[in-house]
Amino acid sequence: MTFKNKLIARSKALVAGNNILLVVTIMLFFLLYIIGMLFVPRANFTSPQTFFTILKNNAGLFVITASMTLVMIVGGIDISVGSFVAVSCTLTAFLIERQGFNMWQAFAVVIICGLMYGALEGLLIAYLKIQPFIVTLAGLILWRGMTSVISEQGINIENEQFKEFANAQIEMPFTYINKKGNAVHPYVFWYVVYAIIIVVLVYLLLRHTRFGRNIYAVGGNEQSALLLGINVRRTKFFAYVTNGFLISLGSMIYCFVSSAGSINVAVGVEMDAIAGSVIGGTLLTGGVGNVFGSLFGVLIRGIISLFITSSGKLDVWWARIAISALLALFIILQSVVVSIREKNKKGK
Repeated sequence: MTFKNKLIARSKALVAGNNILLVVTIMLFFLLYIIGMLFVPRANFTSPQTFFTILKNNAGLFVITASMTLVMIVGGIDISVGSFVAVSCTLTAFLIERQGFNMWQAFAVVIICGLMYGALEGLLIAYLKIQPFIVTLAGLILWRGMTSVISEQGINIENEQFKEFANAQIEMPFTYINKKGNAVHPYVFWYVVYAIIIVVLVYLLLRHTRFGRNIYAVGGNEQSALLLGINVRRTKFFAYVTNGFLISLGSMIYCFVSSAGSINVAVGVEMDAIAGSVIGGTLLTGGVGNVFGSLFGVLIRGIISLFITSSGKLDVWWARIAISALLALFIILQSVVVSIREKNKKGK
């Protein structure tokens, strides 16, 4: 076989597999970052601290998107995540500032609420067979309303223990020369590391556990999963319970970033999470997805947002417009990949 034929065969195999969308996402991330370094000097992409700042600004979204990826792989969706983050942050602030709870007690309550929230969604979706969109749409309205029930006004968190954790930084063991010509150590906030650890754990859960393999199987084809002896209802139920748990963990990061709770926290986060998942290679039809791809999808969103804000001329909503256009492009790309894959199967 000639080199040309080998290249064509490998290209077809890549498209036929599930990795092409992930490869495109990673390539797009590096392309955008290089463009930023070369053509957007005001954003200072050449500074390591800029990259760590992008991580910091999107740390909470990393966890939320990983959770969204999990439920999309199983064939579902959750558009209530932003509202639950808002109610979690407000509940945390309320418990700490007005009820005398310490930080860990407040977070324990939020985690319990997250597990109950996930179990309720899982019950309605898996056992009562109500459409995920309808269930989570109701959740979107319910949790945003519950936020105002807890407190109509925003609550700032002034607790010293909380502030100490929120501002804790990890200094990198290397230096770079800043714009003033000084050698400085870049730093990253500790909750960024916390978020990346959660993403890695979700990846391991999906790829290296029986539960994770069941999620892929159910999302790919429920009838085939039943023939393999997989309990489809139980798999979906625990997928949503896991989702609720992960959303509560992600809510903690949003609390540390904002140091407050209000009805305006995390507005539109559900759409950002869905966009990050799809751009990262998760199929809307289920069965295919990779949380590391979703991580790069969120980073692409962060880079585009930095492009817009550093211009100083464009409104921040242009970032959402750009992400929406990119999301549409990846949905089209998904359709093309699935079509090619189906043709290859019929050819065999």
